[in-house]
Amino acid sequence: MTDNTVLFLIPGLLCDDYVWRHQASGLADIADVRIPDITGFSSIEAMANHILHDAPTAFSLAGHSMGARVALEMYRAAPERIEKMALLDTGTHPIRPGELEKRMSLLDMARQNGMHALAAQWLPPMVSHELAPDSVIMADLFSMVERMTPEIFEAQIIALLGRRDAAEVLPLINCPLLVGVGRQDVWSPPSQHEDIVAAVPHSQYVVFEDSGHMSPVEAPEAVTAALRGWLS
Repeated sequence: MTDNTVLFLIPGLLCDDYVWRHQASGLADIADVRIPDITGFSSIEAMANHILHDAPTAFSLAGHSMGARVALEMYRAAPERIEKMALLDTGTHPIRPGELEKRMSLLDMARQNGMHALAAQWLPPMVSHELAPDSVIMADLFSMVERMTPEIFEAQIIALLGRRDAAEVLPLINCPLLVGVGRQDVWSPPSQHEDIVAAVPHSQYVVFEDSGHMSPVEAPEAVTAALRGWLS
């Protein structure tokens, strides 16, 4: 156990500790890194409360994708406990037209055809077009999704469809904030992150080149370096 600051790395939709593997290793010398399991919950608030329940009085946190929405919900609930926060490849907008239908279509695929079929449709648009389909990273991402179940996916979809407007939290943030995104993220494009930065003027903004939505695994060195600079 290190005496350094506790750092929660919160995974996103259909993600587990694999997505933060490089950062967990690369930051272990300056932080007590913890990757929470939020797969058993069907609301963003419940995920946030689960982490807060076992968290120390003060800590830092970084969230990826859905995990960043959880981080914002944690800030909404306990801003005085959060020393620093990082939001990667995410958004703060409420549900958009057509989102319900798209998410339910993917859920139906998972129920009917299994998690491998879901991964085959869901993952390719999530990553950079330069990432080869037969790459080790893509194989690892497939394995990660296949570790999930349709029931876990359903709970997370329910959570996302029931989310509160996270943009309400942005003007309240007064801790150091890092905002990062993959240059080729088409799911949560850089423009969304520019809106976050505009709402939190003291934030630090970084774009990860040659990366799509899965920036912690597509651009691991750049993401780890950005987090290290933000922490220190």
